[in-house]
Amino acid sequence: MRARLTYIPTEVAEQFSDFIIEKDEEVLDAVKARTRDYSTLSLIKLLYQLRGNSMTFSDLYVKSKIRMKKSFLNYLHLCLNYKFITKKSIGKMFFTLLQKMA
Repeated sequence: MRARLTYIPTEVAEQFSDFIIEKDEEVLDAVKARTRDYSTLSLIKLLYQLRGNSMTFSDLYVKSKIRMKKSFLNYLHLCLNYKFITKKSIGKMFFTLLQKMA
């Protein structure tokens, strides 16, 4: 995952601090920051695998086809932090896609 240098509105930077690696100066209600470059496609690949049932860490890693384990872990932690998925320990660690309640 590459880091990008970009300007982010201050309120967005405060709300989504998981994306920010390093903050620099503040200019006109924006923060100059080095951010993580998350790919929407990689997030979809990970979440798509959980659409039908729970999976163990190993199964999810293999089936998501995200090749670099460090990248996979970054995406997994992002999904857990923003509560797209949950993890449960029943002997093994299982990950489940959270269903939006109607």
